[in-house]
Amino acid sequence: MSERLSEETRGPLLDPLLKNGWQMVEGRDAIAKTFTFETFVDAFGWMTRVAIWAEKWNHHPEWRNVYNRVEVVLTTHDVGGLSALDAKLARKLDGLV
Repeated sequence: MSERLSEETRGPLLDPLLKNGWQMVEGRDAIAKTFTFETFVDAFGWMTRVAIWAEKWNHHPEWRNVYNRVEVVLTTHDVGGLSALDAKLARKLDGLV
């Protein structure tokens, strides 16, 4: 079971992500990023690769796909906010682009 990020662990885990285009979601303990691809097929292929990792780790993003864009929000519902799993999945999403 994950636990919500403490104040001490937030900086080391989230700062590199925030420097790489992730943003804090206003009004929620969550991070978000929009990924843009050349085509719909590229976006959907990326989503398929992400889905495999999300299922493997049992940690699933909130996302929305419109043509070549995928809007992603990460939070851990079980703990009511951000956990280390969100940082781990965010790094994986960035690496799969």
